[in-house]
This record gives sequence, C-alpha cells and structure tokens, in this order.
Amino acid sequence: MGIIATWKTQLRTTFTDGDPTIPQWQFEFEKGDDPGYFPVGSAVWTVHSSITPTVAGIRALLLQALHPGAMAGVHAHSSFREEPLGRLANTIRWIYTVTYGSRVAAQEGSAFVQRLHTRVHGTYVDSRGTEKAYSAADPDLIRWVHLAFTDAFVAAHRAYGGPIPGGVDEYVREWAAAGELMGLDDPPRSEAELRAQLAAFDDELTGSDQVQEALAYIRHPPLPRSQRLGYQILLAGAVATLEPRHREMLGLRVPSLGPLPLPIRPAVRLVLGVIRLGLGPEGPAEAAAKTRIRRIGGGSPA
Repeated sequence: MGIIATWKTQLRTTFTDGDPTIPQWQFEFEKGDDPGYFPVGSAVWTVHSSITPTVAGIRALLLQALHPGAMAGVHAHSSFREEPLGRLANTIRWIYTVTYGSRVAAQEGSAFVQRLHTRVHGTYVDSRGTEKAYSAADPDLIRWVHLAFTDAFVAAHRAYGGPIPGGVDEYVREWAAAGELMGLDDPPRSEAELRAQLAAFDDELTGSDQVQEALAYIRHPPLPRSQRLGYQILLAGAVATLEPRHREMLGLRVPSLGPLPLPIRPAVRLVLGVIRLGLGPEGPAEAAAKTRIRRIGGGSPA
C-alpha cells in the first residue's frame, strides 16, 4: 500500500472507530420507500454533505461540555476516555441516518438513541453549587445538545463553507425536525430563536473540573501522527467560531501572535480541502441516499 493510500485509509478510520472498511450501515440508506426529511439541495443536505461538519463536530463537543448536566452524563457513562473516536462514530451515524435515511430509518435511529438515554442518569453539581438529579432523557439536556449541534453546524459552515440555500434561518428551520425526532416540543426554527434559546442556558453553564478533563481529550485525541497538525488547525478553527463568553468559560483563546490574530480561516480551509481530497467528493451514505431517492421517483439527484 502506497503512502497516499495508507493516509486515506487512516483518515477514513478516524471517522469509523478504527474500521478500515466503509461501515455497512452507510450503504443501507438505499433502503426505504420515502425520500427522507431533507431533499437533495436542501439547507441541511448542503451543509452536512460539505466538509465543514468536521469543524462543527469539534465545536459542538466544546460547547456541550459547558453544561454540567450534559458533562456529568458523558463523564459517568460514556466511554470517551477509552474510545473517544467510538463516541464520534456513533454521533456521525445518527446524524447521517437523520440526514440521508428514509423517514422510517431516521425515526428508528432516533428512538434507539432515546432508549439509550433512559439508561443514563445520576447527579451533578449545577452552576450554583446545588446537587441535582439528571437523566440524559431530560428535555432540557436534549435541548442543550440540539442547540449545540445546530449552532456548531451553522457557525462552522458560515466561517469555512459556501452559501446555505435559504440561509441560516432555513437550515435551523429544517434541522428542527432532528430535535423533534429526539422529543423536543419546540426546537428553534430561525436563527433568532436559536440565539434566544442558547442565551436562556447562560446561567446554567460552568467551567468545571470535568470540563477541563473533557478538554484534554478534545485537544489531544488519539490520532495518527499524519493527522495531528491538521487536527490542531481544525481545533483552532472551531475555537475561533465560539462566542467570546463560551471561549472564556472554557479557558480557550483564539491563536495569535501578541495582539494580532493568526490567519486561521485560510489554514482551516486548506485542511478541509485536504480531507475532502482524501475522503472523495461524495460519501457512500450520500450516494446510497440518492440511489433510494431515484428509485422511488423522488427526483433525479445530481
């Protein structure tokens, strides 16, 4: 195997929990008898089929960590210490299923995640120092995770991607379906609503010792040597898109030389371009979904 082929395999395994082959579930999006929740060319399809979710995933983890209830569940019940890339692979699978799968597949995949959430419960110390009980199925925690993902996808694509059909409002409105699949009654349906719902959590957020432990894994995941520099650039790109108040709580700063910020955007776009070159212009999940849509007569996807 040549150097380029080895690098491409290593790159793919980062997103598949070490599996050098393409996971079979990605091909199963050919199955189903409906076009799914998001048409080809929709705001969600456009953002998620781009390469900017690579940055968005890092940003979402950073933001999610600020809620002590969400962090307690990860700290006590997740295998992120032993298998941080496994948690990433599971998250990617759910997002792909909702984005590219049929409505039945998206509903079943979300119901499976909800069942897992019912097993995750315990106590945590909130931002006021009070011990509280929690369950990962709590509507407030599900809302926080949905908001963090939505905000991350929007911010990363706005900074490092192309235009979004219909703009940010359209993306937020469409992706509200994912929140509803996870049991939210009123997910945000516009950027203004997204900002308002995020701000409503401000008093609940805190930078705890658990946050710092999670940050240690986010800063230095177990990646092959060939990917470490690129990852650090993407991490810097994710940090740069955070709201200043969230960066401050995390204890993170935008890289700079003295008072001058470093030119992060071109560096991030270069790394994203290299990743796209390695993974190819279209992933198997997207291709399988387009095959299903053509089969049921849902249009002629490009």
